This record gives sequence, structure tokens and C-alpha cells, in this order.
Amino acid sequence: MQALIIEDNENNMELISFILTKNGFSTIKAETGKKGIELALAYKPDVILLDIQLPDISGTDVLPLLKKSDVSRNIPVIAVTSYAMAGDRRKLLAAGCDGYIEKPIDPMIFVDQVKKVLGVLK
Repeated sequence: MQALIIEDNENNMELISFILTKNGFSTIKAETGKKGIELALAYKPDVILLDIQLPDISGTDVLPLLKKSDVSRNIPVIAVTSYAMAGDRRKLLAAGCDGYIEKPIDPMIFVDQVKKVLGVLK
């Protein structure tokens, strides 16, 4: 399984990548929304982990661009964010995210959360 991580915080990027790699995923990394879209279209990963607060364009702007493209439309997108205001989870899921994981992530359950969205864990 291949995961694209779109995350501008280096520590979060390394933690997410480390956890996924240790659990059999290969990872592709993007520090900006623009780069994330380019990599999603080029590599067609199995899942995209999308930070909402990015330096160039927000994750909420990246999401519709991914869902509009024939290439990336069906790739599950999981919002991974500390942007946890009341109603944010519902808004992001309604906007097209397939999952929502709050930061700080819990390394003990993170992979299970990703696998549930991918349908490989019930």
C-alpha cells in the first residue's frame, strides 16, 4: 500500500511516515498542497493523508481539486488535522474527506484508523 502524506510540519511528517512504513506502507511526501496534488496525480497512491493548514493552499482547497480529477477522484482522503473545532469533522467529511484523524495522532491506533478508511480493517 502506498500513502501520500501532505503535511508541512516536519515532525508530524516524520512521525506519520515512520508509523506507516513500520506497518508495511510505502510513503510519498509533500510539504505543500500544490506539490501534494502533483504527486497524487503522478503516483495515484492508495490513500492520501491531508493536513488542513498548509503554507500555500489550505487542505480544504486541495480536497475538491483531488476529487475533481479523474485520476485522483477515487483515492480515499483522510484529513489529519489539529484544526479540531466543533463541527470541523462533519464539515470535512461532508466536503469529501473519507476519514478524519485529530492531531496529535495516537501512534497506537493511527494505522488502524487508516486501514478502516481503506476497508482493510473492520
